[in-house]
Amino acid sequence: MSGASFQMVVSVSPRDIDEQNHVNNTVYLRWVQQVAAGHWRAVASLPVQQKIAWVVLRHEIDYQAPAGPGDEILLRTWVGKATRLTFERFTEIRRTANGRLLAKARTLWCPVNARTAKPTRVPEEVRAQFST
Repeated sequence: MSGASFQMVVSVSPRDIDEQNHVNNTVYLRWVQQVAAGHWRAVASLPVQQKIAWVVLRHEIDYQAPAGPGDEILLRTWVGKATRLTFERFTEIRRTANGRLLAKARTLWCPVNARTAKPTRVPEEVRAQFST
């Protein structure tokens, strides 16, 4: 693992449950994006956040076990390789009650100019805040 990790806890809501009575796969994707955004907001300064936005180039999610109604979920994320034009981000999704790994994800993010939506470079000092 490179860089510092960030975590947050979410609760499974009734709208997250699908017809198989477990959390729908699209919810895991929402959680991956939610914890990534939380990490960015917690670490990057407000001026940097106002200049740089992010778009996803690729998501990979491996599902290990289902989450169900009433579960509390721990989302943990960290940045792997961070270049000027891409951030590789990893996420683990675990049930808090027993620590069981429910899913893991790898996402490739591209920084874009927040005004123009064109790819932009991430300064070294910002990359250093997230990845080593």
